Amino acid sequence: MPETVTVTTQLLQAPLPTIVEQLGVSIAKAQFALDKNSIELAKELAATEIEVGDEQYSLLTLGFVPSFYAFTEATVEARLSFSMTETTEFSIDVGVDAGVNVGVAMVAVSVDVAYARKFSVSSEGQSSLAARLVSLPPPDGLLELMRSHRPST
Repeated sequence: MPETVTVTTQLLQAPLPTIVEQLGVSIAKAQFALDKNSIELAKELAATEIEVGDEQYSLLTLGFVPSFYAFTEATVEARLSFSMTETTEFSIDVGVDAGVNVGVAMVAVSVDVAYARKFSVSSEGQSSLAARLVSLPPPDGLLELMRSHRPST
């Protein structure tokens, strides 16, 4: 069964390090996008002003803060089940017919040889990816900046 061994070896050499690396890079890119979104929201809060009394205040100086999120966990799961069969069939069928008729003898021999080699492979795959996000307070630097620019009441 050399073909079966070859297929099995290829399946066992799946690029697991590449999968893990791509998961890490994807999470880093997603985290950057989340942070960038929170920063853009902070800029919008700083630029949006409302009038309180006779003075203008930005939403940021009034204490409105953007939400920040962080990935705390990521799981990639892959399952592969497969079955392979290899069968070889070999058969020989020999027949002899003999007959005598008025002093003449006849003999007939038939040989039937059959050889069959069959391969069957079936596979089934399933994968899933899960990530957990948590909300974090704004960075300390942003909070300190907001406190220093907060209007006194």
